[in-house]
Amino acid sequence: MVTPLGVNYGQIANNLPSPDDAVQLVKSIGATKVKLYDADPKVLRAFANTGVEFMVCLGNEYLSKIQDPAQAQSWIKSNVQVHLPATKITAIFVGNEVLTFNDTSLSGNLLPAMQSVHASLVDLGLDKQITVTTAHSLAILESSYPPSSGKFRRDLINCITPILSFHLKTGSPFLINAYPYFAYKGNPKQVSLDFVLFQPNQGVLDPATNFHYDNMLFAQIDAVHSALDAVGYNKLPVHISETGWPSKGDADEAGATPDNAKKYNGNLIKTICQRKGTPMRPNCDLNIYVFALFNENMKPGPTSERNYGLFKPDRTPVYSLGISTSSTTSVGNTTSSSGSGSGGSGTPASSGSSFPSTANSSSTGYLSISSAVSTVREGPFAFVAKGFGSMPPFDRIISLNLKTKKEA
Repeated sequence: MVTPLGVNYGQIANNLPSPDDAVQLVKSIGATKVKLYDADPKVLRAFANTGVEFMVCLGNEYLSKIQDPAQAQSWIKSNVQVHLPATKITAIFVGNEVLTFNDTSLSGNLLPAMQSVHASLVDLGLDKQITVTTAHSLAILESSYPPSSGKFRRDLINCITPILSFHLKTGSPFLINAYPYFAYKGNPKQVSLDFVLFQPNQGVLDPATNFHYDNMLFAQIDAVHSALDAVGYNKLPVHISETGWPSKGDADEAGATPDNAKKYNGNLIKTICQRKGTPMRPNCDLNIYVFALFNENMKPGPTSERNYGLFKPDRTPVYSLGISTSSTTSVGNTTSSSGSGSGGSGTPASSGSSFPSTANSSSTGYLSISSAVSTVREGPFAFVAKGFGSMPPFDRIISLNLKTKKEA
């Protein structure tokens, strides 16, 4: 299975298997890309010579310090360059959902930090193989229905457009975290479960373009495409840096079940393998990172927080995805035969910088997940497709999928 499927590898837990075991699990789902929330040296060493592409993180807590070119270069040398070329590190994402923290000092530091990291990569001769980007919450959108009229929040435009210019200049992708789960959780009696789970359904029509959408994720992606087009950056590639579905939740977390998680992630992976794009970008491969590799028992918040994983800490699947690959491990049938490890937290990398290695401190922007409803003005359009019943306006449904992370 050759597909641009990625997986998020979070480690906010005290019972995870070793990174060596994780290699087999990543291969078992056919993933070719991994996104880390730090630059854990144990993980990066474990995946050496596997061909798996890595995106590593410089967390929100480092944005101000990393603007110093000396700090940026020191971090890159100690946490990235040391693993090349054995481990295929292809991107560094600087900050996670920074613009929706409503912290002006934090958002003001984002682009300078990205520029500093990129400049250091240029100085080290690594800019041709490693891009610099950042991940955004879908809450950066002000409107999302119809997808063809998606727009960025007016209060964020002055922050977003210089970042888009940076992406265009350096050739890096625009990353969005998108979770249809929150739309269903927010309105389980009104939102079609089949529509959010990629199950057969009547779908909805964008009245402005006549494009037909049979799943919510594609509608969300195209709303982002439209927002980029509205500010003159329609050529930028959009990658989904997080999406997933929890297999367990609290009593008030509708839809958080193993069966729904199986359908969402299983159907998503099958859709990616079909190598088809969205209605607005039918010829562009989807680049999507599923959240997440493991259930993480130390994440704060509701029960769902700790149950987004494809695998349990004992390396057994949380549910069968209904797929198999050429790997010796078949998801849902067998598990890796390698021994269990002692946990996923890496040892500190030797660094001359004045801030700690990210191996021991995942980004504070990742510690918790919660849904948040934006102050988006409801659009004039409603779902009218047969079989959907009484549906709220499309922009409200899409805006209900807002995955923001707050410091613990």
